[in-house]
Amino acid sequence: MTSLESIKNRIYLAPFQGITTHVFREVYTRYFTGVDKLYTFFFANVEDANSPRSKGTELEQTHHNRIPVVPQILSKDAKEIILFGQYCHEKGFEEINWNLGCPFPRVAKKRRGSGMLPYPEMVREILEEAVPKLPLKFSIKCRLGYNSPEEINSLMPVFNDFPLSELIIHARIGVQLYKGNVDLQAFGQAASQSKVPVAYNGDVFSSENFREMASRFPDTERWMIGRGLLADPFLPSVIKGEPQPDDKKVLLRKYVDDLYYGYRRKMNDRLQSINVMKEFWSYLAQSFEQPGKAFGRIKKCNTFDAYEDAVNEIFDSHSWIGNGGNLVSK
Repeated sequence: MTSLESIKNRIYLAPFQGITTHVFREVYTRYFTGVDKLYTFFFANVEDANSPRSKGTELEQTHHNRIPVVPQILSKDAKEIILFGQYCHEKGFEEINWNLGCPFPRVAKKRRGSGMLPYPEMVREILEEAVPKLPLKFSIKCRLGYNSPEEINSLMPVFNDFPLSELIIHARIGVQLYKGNVDLQAFGQAASQSKVPVAYNGDVFSSENFREMASRFPDTERWMIGRGLLADPFLPSVIKGEPQPDDKKVLLRKYVDDLYYGYRRKMNDRLQSINVMKEFWSYLAQSFEQPGKAFGRIKKCNTFDAYEDAVNEIFDSHSWIGNGGNLVSK
């Protein structure tokens, strides 16, 4: 029986540079349910119509196991956004997303990502040029601002002047990176001003987190989840009240192994694939008992044999907590 939560709420996979590649999206959606859209990590430096092709397989699939993929672009140039949109449209995608949320200083200092948020007129000029020429849906992912959450108040009238398909707001400012608390009051004020559908992003680590957010923002029905999903891949289906497997740990092990071998194939058995798995495990370990010890075993690995031995030990010796586990207290 379909639950009310499953009907009402739509859940999106947040993009993580280097982790949520086509390999991750394909493997994740093969094992888990509850996610309604998959966002790619950002593309940049789209100088001509051929530039996106350099990413190869990242833009080859418009869906993974029937879940739509939304390509994301990081840019401060309308022509670049238009080129990217035209390329994605030709490939069969239905939507692209403009990244105005990336908080990292090397990006922000160039007035890209969240570094553009203090300049609403710049945002307006880009939208005025790009939006009329885009042949597909156009959404935006942003933060509350870069230096101050008050910056969103100058941006909302700009966003409202254009037919955006969606506005995803991470409830932090750029200078916070991923530290400190989310600003729920500022998010609520921004959402109340929006004429387009708003999705919430930030610190949904457990079903308890979600219920608190959903209770506070009853009109919000779209949720982007990143770290919480990487830590506990069952989280979207738990939130939606979908049936759960009897032994989650067995399914989790199959998922982890498939992901590992998928990255190895993608990287032609280069040891770089272990580094990707280390980054992935920095989140996944948080849903195991004694996460520091679990991740410590993975962190030391420099060979495939060492990695496989570490994974065997973790699944043999550590209890699976799940549902956001230790991220909740961070």
